[in-house]
Amino acid sequence: QVQLQESGPGLVKPSQTLSLTCTVSGGSITTGYRGWSWSRQPPGKGREWMGVIAYDGSTYYSPSHKSRTTIARDTAKTTFSLHLSSVTPEDTDKCYCARTSVQDLPPKEYEYWGQGAQVAVSA
Repeated sequence: QVQLQESGPGLVKPSQTLSLTCTVSGGSITTGYRGWSWSRQPPGKGREWMGVIAYDGSTYYSPSHKSRTTIARDTAKTTFSLHLSSVTPEDTDKCYCARTSVQDLPPKEYEYWGQGAQVAVSA
């Protein structure tokens, strides 16, 4: 059973970079033709896909997030991370990591989700 768990600071100041880590257990992030995605959900809105790092290390981002988003991985620790730069209060939301398909982008299949990490941007 694959499990994912997000971690990171719950409060970030405007203009800083938000960094979250997703720890994966029960599976590899380098095999299986799968992707490891980040999504966000602003208050009162639906979940929005931000980007993915594929099993081979390739990264893909949604057009609306590409300019400020970086997704990386640490294969030794079986983790992957989200870095969102120049945050503003409008970036206050809940971020989720997930294992997804990579054949189509945005992904059509979401197989496993983390519980989500609440992030607030405030001075």
